[in-house]
Amino acid sequence: MDDLEIRVADTDREREDAFAVRHEVFVEEQGVDEELEYDEHDETAIHFVAYGGDEPIGAARLRDLGEGVGTVERVAVRESWRENGVGRALMATLEERADALGFVTLKLHSQTRAAPFYRELGYERRGAEFEEAGIPHVEMQKPLEGP
Repeated sequence: MDDLEIRVADTDREREDAFAVRHEVFVEEQGVDEELEYDEHDETAIHFVAYGGDEPIGAARLRDLGEGVGTVERVAVRESWRENGVGRALMATLEERADALGFVTLKLHSQTRAAPFYRELGYERRGAEFEEAGIPHVEMQKPLEGP
């Protein structure tokens, strides 16, 4: 994809674009309650937004859990852009940033159906399936290689 660009959402407009993707994917498409989708962590997390040309097409956020551990959250790609490498590019950029910030481990709660995607990226499942926002999830984690 030649016109794919992943940015850290540093401006209000980029954050709004990331939130718009999340709203479309999680609230509209998957039926997640809007009050669950947006939380107090949105203020302090590092947000990422993927653009296909000028169109926001993907989003993710990274939070610091302390002690070198980060959590990957709210990874979303608009339906018409899936299977085009957008999710991989988002995750690669997020992981590079996490590594540069000194994280040694990343954790995430994957929707069960998305677990194979994360497994291909080196994440390993931890524990039993659980429900989050009415959707089956599994916890996964990955060690980062460091600088």
